[in-house]
Amino acid sequence: MTAPAPLPTEATATVGGRRANYRETGSGSPVLLLHGIGRSLHDWDDQHRLLSSEHRVISLDLAGFGDSDPLPRTHTLDSLAAFCSAFLDALGIDSVDVVGNSLGGAVAMALAVRDPGRVRHLVLINSAGFGSTVTSALRAIAVPVVGRVLLRPSEKTARQTERALFRDRSFVSEERIARSLRRGSRRGAMRAFREVAHDLGTIRGIRPAWRARLTSAVAASRTPVLVLWGDRDLILPAEHLREAQRLLPDATTHLFAETGHMPHLERADEVAALILPFLADRAGDR
Repeated sequence: MTAPAPLPTEATATVGGRRANYRETGSGSPVLLLHGIGRSLHDWDDQHRLLSSEHRVISLDLAGFGDSDPLPRTHTLDSLAAFCSAFLDALGIDSVDVVGNSLGGAVAMALAVRDPGRVRHLVLINSAGFGSTVTSALRAIAVPVVGRVLLRPSEKTARQTERALFRDRSFVSEERIARSLRRGSRRGAMRAFREVAHDLGTIRGIRPAWRARLTSAVAASRTPVLVLWGDRDLILPAEHLREAQRLLPDATTHLFAETGHMPHLERADEVAALILPFLADRAGDR
C-alpha cells in the first residue's frame, strides 16, 4: 500500500500577540477544521488530502491545544470562538465553511453565532452541544482538584484516551499514543483542558444552559448544517444525534455504523464524500 504524500509543514499566525498553529492545503473557497478537546490539527490530516482538491483547507490548533499558545485569560467556549474569529481575521478570511469535531463542533457553532454571516455552512462531527451525557472521565475532569490528577500526562492515560476514541482499534497506533502524550505535556495544555471542561460541564454532565442558548441561535440563523455521528461513540453517545435532529430540524444528518468518536478518521473517505456535495450546495446558503 502506497504511503500518502506528506502534507505541508505547519505554519503560524499571530493572534492577540500569541502563536496560532495551523496547516493549509489546496485552493478555492476556505474550509476551517476544528479539533476536539485535548486534540490537535493532526486529527484532520486525512481530510486535508480528501477536501483540498476542491477547497482551501485550514486546520487550526485551538488556543492552548496542540502547538498554539494558551490564552492569557480563561479558556471557554466563547473565548475559543473569539480566538477562531481573530485567526480568520489574521488570514484575511471573511467567509468560511467550518467543520468541527466534539468540542470543535461547539466552537464552530459559537463562531457562527458570534459572527453572523461569516460561516456559510456548518459540519458537526460527533459534536458537543446536543446532550448532557458524556464519558465519566470528562465529567470528573470538570472538578478542579480531580481534574489536575486525571490530566497528569502518562503513557497509560494516553493509551486509554486513544482506545476510547475509536471503534476500530487499528487506529490506536503507537504514533497516536506518543502524540497524545506530547500534547498533554505541553505547557498550558492541562490548564486549557481543565478550564474548557469546567466551562462546558460538571460532574453531572454537560451544562444545559449553554447548549440551549447555542443550538437555538444556530437554528434561528438558518445556517445550513450537516451533522455526522458514529454509532459506537463512547465519549458523546449516538443518542445525541437524535437530539440534534430535534433541535436542528432542517439539518442533514448521517449515522455511521461501527464507528467511534472520530468518523473523519475511521470513515475518512465516506465523511469527505458527504462533506463535499454539502459544501457545494449553495442553494442552501442564506
